[in-house]
Order: sequence, then C-alpha cells, then structure tokens
Amino acid sequence: MTAHEARSGGRLLRGVHRTLTGLHPVLESVLAAVLGLLVGALLMYIWGYDPWKAYWALFRGAYGGSYEIASSIARGVPLILTALTFSICVRAGMFNIGAEGQMYVGAAAAVCVAYFKLPAGVHLLVGILFAAIAGALWSLGPALLKLTRGVNEVISTIMFNWISRFLVFYLVAYVLVDARQGQRTVQVPLSARFPILVRGTDLSYSVFLAVAFALFVYFLLWHTATGYEVRAAGLNPRAARYGGISINRTILLSFTLGGVGAGLAGAATTMGLPPTYAIISGLPELMNLGFDGMAVAMMGRNHPIGILVAALFFGGLNAGGRVMQFYGSNPVPLEMVRVVMGAIVIAMAIPELVRVFPAIARSVRKLGGVFRRDRATEREGA
Repeated sequence: MTAHEARSGGRLLRGVHRTLTGLHPVLESVLAAVLGLLVGALLMYIWGYDPWKAYWALFRGAYGGSYEIASSIARGVPLILTALTFSICVRAGMFNIGAEGQMYVGAAAAVCVAYFKLPAGVHLLVGILFAAIAGALWSLGPALLKLTRGVNEVISTIMFNWISRFLVFYLVAYVLVDARQGQRTVQVPLSARFPILVRGTDLSYSVFLAVAFALFVYFLLWHTATGYEVRAAGLNPRAARYGGISINRTILLSFTLGGVGAGLAGAATTMGLPPTYAIISGLPELMNLGFDGMAVAMMGRNHPIGILVAALFFGGLNAGGRVMQFYGSNPVPLEMVRVVMGAIVIAMAIPELVRVFPAIARSVRKLGGVFRRDRATEREGA
C-alpha cells in the first residue's frame, strides 16, 4: 500500500467515525427513529397486530389535536429536567444515575409549601426554590463521596436513589400525610400551583420552567468559560487538569446543577400536574421519570436543545401509547406497547451511545477494579 492510499484510507475511517459520532446528528436521529418504528412494526406484525392502525392510533393520541399535543408536552416537562440532570454530568465525563432520587426529594420539598401561607406569586417561587435546593443538597452526597473517597458515581447515585425512595415513602405515610386522605400527602395549595396553560388539559406553566432551565444550561455549557471547563474536563480530564482546570470544581458544579434540575422536575410534577397536586403513596406519578430522563438525554444527544425535542417525542409516545391499547377491533396490549416504545427509544439512543461508549467503558473498568480490590482484600483478611 502506498503512502497516498494509506492517507486516503485513514481519512475515510476518520470520516466514518465522525459520521457515527455526530457529524449530522439530526439525520442520525431521524434515521434511528425510522429504524425503531420499523422494528416496532415488525414486532407487532409478528404477533398478529396491524402496525399501520397501531401507529395511526399512536399519532392521533400524541399529536391529533390541541388536547393531545398539550398532553404530550405536559408528560415531557419533567423528562426535560431529569434528562438535563443526566446530560450535564455526561458532558463532565460522569454518569449521574441519581436523577430519580433527587427528584423524589425535590417533590417532597415542594409539598412542604402547603404548611406556609404566602401570596400567590411568592408561594409558587418558594416551592420552586425548596425543590431546587433539596435536589441540589441530595446530589452533594455522591459528589462528596467521589471527591473525598473516590467512590464511583454510578454506585453511589443508585444507592442514594433507594435511600431517597424509602425516605419519601416514610414522609408520605407519616409526616406529610393528609389527615383526610391517608393515601397521599397534603395537597399543594392553589396559590403555590403552576397555572394551567391550556384550559381543559393538564399542561401548566411549568413548561416554561423546563424550557428556561434548558436554555440556561445551554448558555452555561456552550457560552461561558465555566461551561468550557466542564466540557473540557469531560472530554479529557488529564489535559484539562494540565491546562489548569479544577476537576474537583467541575464535578461539584455538575452534580449540584444536575440536582437542581431533578429537584425542579419534582416541583413540576407535584405543583404543575393536575389533578392531585400531591404525592400519592407508592409514588406512582413520580416513578421512573428519572430513569426515563436518561433515555430522553440519549435521544437528544445530551444537548439541551435536542433534549427539548426528544422530550416532546417521548411524551408523545407515553400519551399515544395509551390510545394504542383501546383503538380498533384488535387493540395492542400494554405489554406490546411497552416493547414497541422500547425498540424506538433504543434505536434513537444508539448514535449517542456510540459517542459516549469510551466513557462507559472507562466507568465499567473502574467498577471492575473496585470489585477486584475488594475481593483481594477479603482474601488477605481470610
């Protein structure tokens, strides 16, 4: 092989690599969505369901009218915020799996405004502030464990999720419980609720909170020196440290800002999603919003603007999926709806997974090293 041919081959490989990792992210996402829809259609056809009628029902249930569009947006609001929690840390080179737990704590803090009597506008702001502070404080646990003891954030955030879940279970049952209806907490008062944006729907002004936070994150990460440091630390921590960037500072900032986003997701759900305006025992209205946010972040390429679009799409899947279960003479059962939604989400997340795979591999190797050291210590002790 000549030197010219070698250079040409190298350029071709680099071009393919750039294409797979975001040269045309919009085109990649569209192709991935089409692939996911085709896979879902194939699965429904194999099991005896009509893919065309099912997808028509999905589209009508998600975007068939003003009510359907409002429902899709309303279901996407908390997902925007939990997706930003995950994506901020990914940009900093970490995997914050703790949005779920931080959201639980933020929701409980937002409910606490029921015990204060304040003017309408102030009451709402206090609830938002309570939720944001609670989420940020809960995120400091994994951040400090990583900074002081080197604990992998995947392990610590998952553990903190379980702690917060059972903590909020306790608060719902014994502390914040409504004396008249023991299956839920006290309701957020009218003066602390987000006003309804579209009459007759569950879409509230909380959508503006989510969009504002997404735009703030975008401006911070891509248009400030602090954001440049966060992204540089995520791309190459050693080079960033050599360039004078404080890795500890970027870790603390990323976790704290992500915790704020997750806490706001809790506030948007309890203060802005009718009709309960409370936390129900078992947390059904909050369950899995943090984990779904991770899928939304991957679909949106871990970019705030992409996350806004991905959350609308994911919210539409949730809203339209309910219609698929009741449409036509041969409706699609809930289990198959979940399978189809999973196929679409996985397909759309693949391009971003390709981009972040090296970071995932590094995290897995670190976890493997921790487990190996623990086993070696146990053998020495024995």
